[in-house]
Amino acid sequence: MNTRLEAVTFGEPMAMFYANEAGPLHEVTSFSKALAGAESNVATGLSRLGHKTGYVTKLGEDSFGQFIAGALTKEQIDTGSISFTKEFPTGMLIKSKVLTGDPKVEYFRKNSAASKLSLADFDEAYFASAGHLHVTSISSALSKTCHEFSIHAMEFMKQRGKTVSLDPNLRPTLWPDKETMVNTINDLATRCDWFLPGLSEGRTLTGLDTPEEIAGFYLERGVSLVVIKLGPEGAYYKTASGAEGYVAGFKVETVVDTVGAGDGFAVGVISAMLEKLAVAEAVKRGNAIGALAVMSPGDMDGLPVRDGLEAFMKAGV
Repeated sequence: MNTRLEAVTFGEPMAMFYANEAGPLHEVTSFSKALAGAESNVATGLSRLGHKTGYVTKLGEDSFGQFIAGALTKEQIDTGSISFTKEFPTGMLIKSKVLTGDPKVEYFRKNSAASKLSLADFDEAYFASAGHLHVTSISSALSKTCHEFSIHAMEFMKQRGKTVSLDPNLRPTLWPDKETMVNTINDLATRCDWFLPGLSEGRTLTGLDTPEEIAGFYLERGVSLVVIKLGPEGAYYKTASGAEGYVAGFKVETVVDTVGAGDGFAVGVISAMLEKLAVAEAVKRGNAIGALAVMSPGDMDGLPVRDGLEAFMKAGV
């Protein structure tokens, strides 16, 4: 089948207001606006590297929805399967500015338009036109209909010989309890080809400790590649064919903002796999974009274009 898109993803993009000054959010008086959301971060990163990428979601017919649609279009992301509704609003968030550590984020997304995404919104022709699907567990946490959409999309793509990647993106506050979160995400993982957890996420989801043990858990359940993020140390990977290894991280002089680092890592791995690079090279690219992400203030400010990525990796810093 002809592929019009190299990759497609779906989820909840949000309008983000990030503080221009450090301090508690209730004391901040100046904010800037940007696009946010794990899946939109990945779509943006893939698009900046030259991969034709589509994004599927539902937005409110409001100013935030218009802003998000425009921001995605500006990043040259295909928005042909985005729908709008008058019934529900577009989600938003506010994020603090910190000098060290992780920023505080407050979400306003309950009953958002994107959380109403359902099987009725699934466009078979659109998904069939893509070669790869990227999924996070966040969508499954938003609502029953979003979870049904996630399962259907993954099964639809797998049945057609497409590849599917899954980043667990643990958001415990979105789930009713830990058991539901663990069981649901582990079920999603059995439906993907490439699974991309962080080490702490893998420990939470499996009860196991080492990267090798965690990778084995998912390989036994049908995943073909597991890549485990290890923070500054880099990442560990193992494939169903038995290839495995540790790939060192890139040196980061100053951590500015950790939000979006995992999404940047996913961009690196997925883009390289789409380009048929060796797995170790894909993991190395993931480490590089993850490093660039934490050295930048916004969720997607550090996502590079091709020349910038190549220069950073060549410098090896």
